[in-house]
Amino acid sequence: MSLPPSAAGVAAGYAFTGPALDLGALLWDGSCLPGAQVRVPLPMLNRHGLVAGATGTGKTKTLQLIAEQLSAQGVPVFLADVKGDLSGISAPGVSNAKVASRSAEVGQEWAGTGFPAEFYALGGLGHGIPLRATITSFGPLLLSKVLQLNQTQEQSLGLVFHYADQKGLELVDLKDLRSVVAFLASDEGRSELKGIGGLSAATAGVILRSLTAFEAQGMSDFFGEPEFDTAGFLRTADDGRGIVSVLELPAVQDKPQLFSTFLMWLLADLFHDLPEVGEADKPKLVFFFDEAHLLFDDASKAFLDAITRTVRLIRSKGVGVFFVTQTPKDVPGEVLAQLGNRVQHALRAFTPDDQKALRATVRTFPDSAYDLEELLTGLGTGEAVVTVLSENGAPTPVAATRLRAPESLMGPVDGTALDRAVRESALYGRYAQAVDRESAHEKLAARAAEDVVPAERAAREEAGKAGKPGKAEASRRRGEDRSVVEQVVGSGMFKSLARSVGTQIGREITRSLFGTARRRR
Repeated sequence: MSLPPSAAGVAAGYAFTGPALDLGALLWDGSCLPGAQVRVPLPMLNRHGLVAGATGTGKTKTLQLIAEQLSAQGVPVFLADVKGDLSGISAPGVSNAKVASRSAEVGQEWAGTGFPAEFYALGGLGHGIPLRATITSFGPLLLSKVLQLNQTQEQSLGLVFHYADQKGLELVDLKDLRSVVAFLASDEGRSELKGIGGLSAATAGVILRSLTAFEAQGMSDFFGEPEFDTAGFLRTADDGRGIVSVLELPAVQDKPQLFSTFLMWLLADLFHDLPEVGEADKPKLVFFFDEAHLLFDDASKAFLDAITRTVRLIRSKGVGVFFVTQTPKDVPGEVLAQLGNRVQHALRAFTPDDQKALRATVRTFPDSAYDLEELLTGLGTGEAVVTVLSENGAPTPVAATRLRAPESLMGPVDGTALDRAVRESALYGRYAQAVDRESAHEKLAARAAEDVVPAERAAREEAGKAGKPGKAEASRRRGEDRSVVEQVVGSGMFKSLARSVGTQIGREITRSLFGTARRRR
């Protein structure tokens, strides 16, 4: 069937010669044109993207559709599953009248298919392999965001991390950080930071109270060891398909600041560890960042700058990032400018604020033959306005699109099956059990105990001199007979220094971007 001239011009913009993902069929004058397929080139998926739209317009199914096709082409995918309904990607979909109708409308040869998937949970809360981070690698900037500290408190927390790094005090979990802050605010530790600005008692008090409140909300499980190696997201299955890593978030969806910041840590960690790849035939990983507006709410300028740099530079590491939110205005302009692939579902315009957001969204699209204000409020569920980057990097024409139906299960899998999949994972044995080894809390406690011993010994010797001078004198002479080396090696200061040096030899901390740490794996 021949297309209307204007529709043919739009369709020509999506006629790519290389590998591409099929999104759906062009909508034109109220008709769906299966002969005009809307696609996105596979190599362009590391140029980042945005999936936006009001609640209930089909964003989750769009994520599922894109993830399936990426997996089929050998690209690993990371999905943040806020509502808990993306686990179905691991199971074949079930055909019904709606699926059959949609497939026929868009020219899709639909076949129920499950895709290789791994399931994760923050700190082990919920179904999934536990994802944990150490405080040291999480860094002061991201932690300040989670603790909702102001700029001054954020800078002071940065000094605490600097001190801990220099002294080999590993901040593994929250009690480690609390111990270091308490030490630096004490009479003994106050002078440690004096030369670089110090830590005021008031700021230390705010940080300690924030940590206490954070722990009281059950957040301590997210920080600790074994820390997850984000290279685990880059795997493919034995059949060559990319593994879909699904982070289950329903158990923490009432803690949005935590999970959005944790997602940013995962992205920053990938950025640190991956080598430069330049232009590639396909991405190494595509990362879907759901509820993206939560990341930017009340964010400091330093935090926004770090996000912008990460998004801009991680493309060269072969990682594509899709932000998922309700409207483009939820994403700062500098970040939005990096998002070349756009899938915009319907928007509501019930209030003056809605209408303002609608106009702002329209201005973010290239000029088109559509009346976008009217179109965006009239789209049905599973329909979207699309523009992507073509094979030569230029924006494609704006295309109203009826999207394809996912081929995997559109809903969660049974809880029993999900638990079984988690336990059978090759990663489960590595990360399931939390480990609490010696770190800053234990080292500071040991140092305090060592400082008490000389005072107790002196008191005993004084008592001995008064009551049994012969024995005290003999003890003193034995002490004098010990070599200088033996006395130094046996001192508490030497033992503390030896532990610190050993720790620093074992790892070198370099911080960048969010203050996250480069780690030797």
